Amino acid sequence: MIDLRGKKALITGGSRGIGRATSILFAKAGADVAVTYQRREEAAVEVKKTVETLGRRCLTTKVEISDQTEVKRAVDGIIHEYGRIDVLVNNAGIWTYLEIGSGDVKAWKETMEIDLDSAYYFTDAVVHHMKKNKQGGIINVGSTAGIRGEAFHSHYAATKGALNALTKSWAVEFAPHNIRVNLVAPGWVETDMCAGVFSDPAFKESVRQSIPLKRIPPPEDIAGPILFLASGLARHITGAIINVNGGAVLCG
Repeated sequence: MIDLRGKKALITGGSRGIGRATSILFAKAGADVAVTYQRREEAAVEVKKTVETLGRRCLTTKVEISDQTEVKRAVDGIIHEYGRIDVLVNNAGIWTYLEIGSGDVKAWKETMEIDLDSAYYFTDAVVHHMKKNKQGGIINVGSTAGIRGEAFHSHYAATKGALNALTKSWAVEFAPHNIRVNLVAPGWVETDMCAGVFSDPAFKESVRQSIPLKRIPPPEDIAGPILFLASGLARHITGAIINVNGGAVLCG
């Protein structure tokens, strides 16, 4: 029932994890996709090959997403190739350690720039074109950390909490232009981002046991709700925060 044929989607951080899974799922639904990456060119090329085997187009663009000028250049290039962007998925992000009191300003600033500033830069660059086309969908990828907080990762939690607020604010601001804005908030996911902590089998099992559904999902389980929000089935949903965490956090 979900049909994105003719749609053009931009997925930031689309070379791995949730971004990769979303890019491929969008292509299966009929969309042409553009994926951004920062360093993993080989991974981006593999996504491109997979999308093209599904009969869809895929653009890969290397972007320093913490640089507003580079982001605008990338967006303009994608629109030049595709003519428009119908769906923006603000997915790119990092998850690092920060103990408050350590004086680690570098970790704080880096996370703010990559996880929060980039979402603003991409949305700011894309929304003007969506307004001209009188339609669009923006899906932000948040986290349960933005709802409940996370010790020693407060900088990460802060960016995700800010994305919750931006989602609600933009939903109302863009609604007159037929642009919907929503957020998917994953909990633990089996991705490269979590590979370090999951290398400890005991810790990984403790995480699994803490989830009511007793499973750590693959990225595809997060890509599904993102696809739903991008589709016509969600045409009356905007400003929503959808938790995809197996019941681990029951609020939004």
